[in-house]
Amino acid sequence: MENRFFGDLDRYLFHHGTHYELYEKMGAHIREINGVRGTHFVLWAPNARAVCVVSDGNGWTPWRDIMEKVDDSIWELFVPGMCEGVKYKFLVVRADGSEVYKIDPYEYGSEKRPANASIVTNLSTYEWGDGEYLAAKKGENYLEKPMAVYEVHLGSWKKDTERWWDEDQFLDYRRLAHELCEYVQYMGYTHIEVMGICEYPFDPSWGYQVTGYFCPTARYGSPQDFMYFVDYMHQHGIGVILDWVPAHFPKDDFGLANFDGTPLYEYSDPLRAEYAEWGTKAFDLGRKEVSNFLIASALFWVNKYHIDALRADAVAAMLYNSFGRREWRPNKDGGIENYESFEFFRHLNSILRSRTEAFIIAEDSSIIAGITKPAKDGGLGFGLKWDMGWMNETLRYIEKDPVYRKYHHYLMTHPTEYVFDEHYILVLSHDEVVYGKGSMYTKMPGNEMDKFGGLKCFYTMMIGHPGKKLLFMGQDFAQVNEWYYKVSLDWHLCDEPGHRDVMDCYRTLLHLYKERPVLHDDTSYKSFEWIESGDVQRSIFAFIRRNPWNYNDGLVFVCNMTPANYDSYGVGVPLDGKYKRIFSTYPEGDLLEVEAEKVLCNGRPYRCTFHLRPFEAVIFEIPYHESTPEEEKKKKSAISRRKREFKAATTDLSHVPEVKIPEGLEGAEKAEKPKTTRKKSTTAKTPTTKKTTKKS
Repeated sequence: MENRFFGDLDRYLFHHGTHYELYEKMGAHIREINGVRGTHFVLWAPNARAVCVVSDGNGWTPWRDIMEKVDDSIWELFVPGMCEGVKYKFLVVRADGSEVYKIDPYEYGSEKRPANASIVTNLSTYEWGDGEYLAAKKGENYLEKPMAVYEVHLGSWKKDTERWWDEDQFLDYRRLAHELCEYVQYMGYTHIEVMGICEYPFDPSWGYQVTGYFCPTARYGSPQDFMYFVDYMHQHGIGVILDWVPAHFPKDDFGLANFDGTPLYEYSDPLRAEYAEWGTKAFDLGRKEVSNFLIASALFWVNKYHIDALRADAVAAMLYNSFGRREWRPNKDGGIENYESFEFFRHLNSILRSRTEAFIIAEDSSIIAGITKPAKDGGLGFGLKWDMGWMNETLRYIEKDPVYRKYHHYLMTHPTEYVFDEHYILVLSHDEVVYGKGSMYTKMPGNEMDKFGGLKCFYTMMIGHPGKKLLFMGQDFAQVNEWYYKVSLDWHLCDEPGHRDVMDCYRTLLHLYKERPVLHDDTSYKSFEWIESGDVQRSIFAFIRRNPWNYNDGLVFVCNMTPANYDSYGVGVPLDGKYKRIFSTYPEGDLLEVEAEKVLCNGRPYRCTFHLRPFEAVIFEIPYHESTPEEEKKKKSAISRRKREFKAATTDLSHVPEVKIPEGLEGAEKAEKPKTTRKKSTTAKTPTTKKTTKKS
């Protein structure tokens, strides 16, 4: 074929799993050849007997636009005159001679379900306005910055009730951008995490059974509309996190499953091919072209849509061969770990963090150590890890009647034993308020006032606990009904006093979290100290958030998890002076200064005594003291160490495959050079499992 679009270098890199801009070549791309403008198609289907493009342009007539197999696996075709907006599919003659219509695995645009044709789309026409936001983020250490995430399902956040004729009543991306941004800014969130953006056919999957790994769902508008959504958020200082599903894909005939008549994207081994619990296919990460497909997808969302971070779904399912399987294939050492997934994540995280400012968050329930450590140190290189242990243990605690909480006190203290082993984000996600689990409000025992009080106290402990924060929509105003993807949140509750009080409380906490560096800088184990972790009988927790070198700007938290009232509650504090109460879960609870007494309490040299009310949580500001030369030295050392560690994590290419381009290969002179100095590749360390602390 003349004017091949997918050249020798493209094929070489693709088959070695290192074609990181694969989305620029695979799929459908508008281009010009010899003065003729049209669309060029490239498809990977090594075992197909024949392939043609059927589209609006040829009246959906098979075998008019026949693709040519240019090597042993790549098919190409240039269709003159085909322009943007044309709907198309691939008609594939599979290995057994049967025919099937497939959507483009690299589609940029798609029809709205239940239709599913791919759409020729030009992504270069949108003019971005978030340059200032991106420039400010360049080189930024996100671990030192506040991250308060609002997890949202766009289809059920709010409905367009004026569209009475429309069963979905979805708001479009552009309207969502304005209304959602206004709410997120008002509340004080720093990021939103959007569920179900990659195109998917089945609504009840919430977007976790993906068919379009390079395509935003058409439910809420066009690709350019979603660009506007991200752009608008950035221009107003809000980061955007995208849910991303690298573990599995659905079995729909038009999708990736059995693509060319053979297991292509999925494992061929029947003991690894599927996740029976979900009814989906498992990606074959040992195949270079498949891992390249997923790595290119991750880079695509960052480079083309300016996404700040990806949240990788079902990481544990990928790390364990035994996950959800009665029978499973052991690895070469006889264990349950999937070594291919380990290498995939090391490669993915290394290349993403070295080339972009983005990172990946692991939704991981495994007990494997080093999820957020650099690959060169035997870790997987993720930016953050969901703290599923904290979520499970604290929710078990709050569901107990306050009378019995003293018997389960350890559930609230245990997570602090491992909280600095990884870079964690504390999550109260959609998974915890669905399928009969009840909302956060209904998890709380007692009458209505007890529920509101307990929820506010618990949220205060969450803000004080080390780790970034995530809360699912509706839980910040104590939504009563559990989440259902078909209906809107119950926004009318915000006008009711108890629910409004919870909303105002969480809003105050979010703004406090952003304003106080000791609350969002989680890089050192010295940033957290227990004052009282053993007050079992009263179920009261007291702790300090501080900087690693002294107590300046430090905060004291006291949280009463029962309806008991204490007229004179004493708590130990580290320094003398006046302690100002800057927050209370009681609306009229601030404006109090307590003078520390020279009395030993909780092992501390001073004591503050104050009135602690039922289910009250309070935050005191530690008095400022002049820093000593030794403390200033510790400060400089800590800052320098953090810079070194963050730089090491973002320049780690130890697990990026070395690909030597053969001499004389067409296009080799255009091969992109590594952006950082590559160190000599090290042997992959065997993954280790924590035995001392179970996280989930």
